[in-house]
Amino acid sequence: MTTTVEADPVLPIIRISRAFTASAAQLFRAHTDPALYARWVGPAGTRTRIEHWDARTGGSWRYVSLVGGVEYGFHGCFHEVRPDRIVQTFTYEGEPDNVALQTLRFEDCGAGRSRLRVQSLVDSIESRNAQLSGDMETGITQGYAELEGMIIDGDI
Repeated sequence: MTTTVEADPVLPIIRISRAFTASAAQLFRAHTDPALYARWVGPAGTRTRIEHWDARTGGSWRYVSLVGGVEYGFHGCFHEVRPDRIVQTFTYEGEPDNVALQTLRFEDCGAGRSRLRVQSLVDSIESRNAQLSGDMETGITQGYAELEGMIIDGDI
């Protein structure tokens, strides 16, 4: 499956899309169950430790990713959590002024397939471009490939 990561040409928005051989309910569970989320998020070789995870409207989260012996912290708040959509903030603690507002949509395509669409709004075109110039796309692509493998293996 192909993951697309695109920058809006005018707005400080990143749009991500990927089809999965999974139900929308499975994708929702993979994004709300902390034990599952920790297994697939991030680039290959990443170990993730969930510090706090309250996946409900008004809840919050924090996790730490370990990559090559270095820890990277991330945190945010769940503004809305429902089976077809999650709205949350996302902050990389190494750049605390760059808070993204993310909307994740889980679309049922029928026949055991679904599509995940993510829109991430940041505060400036410069912030958006800095995210895209880093390892963001690699981490997203490899993480979603791991998620697909977990689905195929029956882990979700």
